[in-house]
Amino acid sequence: HIPLLVQLPLCVLLIHLSDPSRARQQRCPMSCTCTKDNALCESAVSIPRSFPPDHICLCVCVCSENCELFLFICTIMSYLVLLSFTVKMLFFFSIRSLAYNNLETLPKDLFKGLEALTKVDLRGNHFLCDCKLKWLVEWIYGTNATVDQIYCKGPASQLEKKINDLSPQSFDCITTEFAPYQSLKFESISVEAFSFRNDQYVVFAQPFIGKCGFLEWDHVEMNFRNFDDIDSTSTVICKPLVIDNQLFIIVAQLFGGSHIYKRDTSANKFIKLQGIDVLKIRKPNDVETFRIDGESFFVIADSSKAGSTTIYKWNGNGFYSHQSLHPWYRDTDVEYLEISSKPHLILSSSSQRPVIYQWNKAVKHFDRRTDIPEMEDVYAVKHFQVKSDLYICLTRFIGDSKVMRWDGALFRELQTMPSRGSMVFQPFTVGSWQYAILGSDYSFTQVYRWDAKKGEFVRFQELNIQAPRAFSPVSIDNRQFLLASSFKGKTQIYEHLVIDLSN
Repeated sequence: HIPLLVQLPLCVLLIHLSDPSRARQQRCPMSCTCTKDNALCESAVSIPRSFPPDHICLCVCVCSENCELFLFICTIMSYLVLLSFTVKMLFFFSIRSLAYNNLETLPKDLFKGLEALTKVDLRGNHFLCDCKLKWLVEWIYGTNATVDQIYCKGPASQLEKKINDLSPQSFDCITTEFAPYQSLKFESISVEAFSFRNDQYVVFAQPFIGKCGFLEWDHVEMNFRNFDDIDSTSTVICKPLVIDNQLFIIVAQLFGGSHIYKRDTSANKFIKLQGIDVLKIRKPNDVETFRIDGESFFVIADSSKAGSTTIYKWNGNGFYSHQSLHPWYRDTDVEYLEISSKPHLILSSSSQRPVIYQWNKAVKHFDRRTDIPEMEDVYAVKHFQVKSDLYICLTRFIGDSKVMRWDGALFRELQTMPSRGSMVFQPFTVGSWQYAILGSDYSFTQVYRWDAKKGEFVRFQELNIQAPRAFSPVSIDNRQFLLASSFKGKTQIYEHLVIDLSN
């Protein structure tokens, strides 16, 4: 297909030579009138992206007085083609003009295959310099042809800029989306993704039916399928912990005590390893695992009046109580993080502001360091990093949730999100993107994406999840997913899609 343009004032004629024998049936473009060989498009603001390939001539007009003349030229040119007008001669045309046609955009790769062009005239048009026109900037950037100066009429960020001076890097055309992928027919209150022996798994705490439900990735069907279960009572957390190629599951229950299970790979099942002290852990609400100086720990936040948030340590054969942090405070969440390369814990409580503990290396215990001022009624705290900066997301069921930044001495408020009815404000990364997802029991779940230029989160997408309680990202087979537990509806799995808006 070799196109040739002929121009009169405010009109453009495209002679499109094609091989009729290879033609496929396609529809006539909207706002155009088609005959067997020709297409007439009046009052067009852009050149049609496609038209029947057996058409020899495409006439695009924005001026009615010249359209009949152009259609006549089309007909003449059609006969010239049918009379064996040699295609090769068209390569000698060094000039293409689309000037003064009030065009706002051009079809991608319009000039592809026309390396012989020496001049392109696009003056007098009003181009929208969005992602759909990025290809033109790339073409101008790499072509040897002369292109007269042209300007952007929009969007606002590009208004009146010279298109010739733009670079392809000035276009931000890559965006993302969380698209529904798989719906699981059960309610859940927590979700954890983990790897064990080169396979990827997820585990959900399902309190209503009383079990930890494990799923594995099916590499053939490309979805998650059932793998195994651990029966339990009023399960609130199923926390995986891999130590020396051994898989342990901490099963936290509201009734009947909490337990630790181990995966018996020879028998291909979970076996109960030990119980957890019911005098200290009466009403578990969160479990966090971590390593310090090569040693493995987990901590259980206890939300009862008589219980105590307790740290447990692996001794090679089992887990034993290492430190009780404080009794009587009804802790709802515990978060492990490093501040200035030193291990810390942040405890959230229904009876006090979040408290920060720092690891004392000499005695191998956590000491109380400080609290987070003016932040009462915080249900949970989760941390994330952007480059070298440390941030935390603070969840509040009543009032506003917060994003805070560590300034070297204190966490200071950076951003406020309305969050009535929120039980989870979870930051996570997928590839190079940093997100935070704010669940709600009363409205849509809000996904925020980090804006590096603003240095804060911006609202990105809404998800319809009933009573969300936890989220976990997972990467499998070069695909990224987000797992979402739902306390009152179906557990959901979303796929993270990367979209190029310039295509």
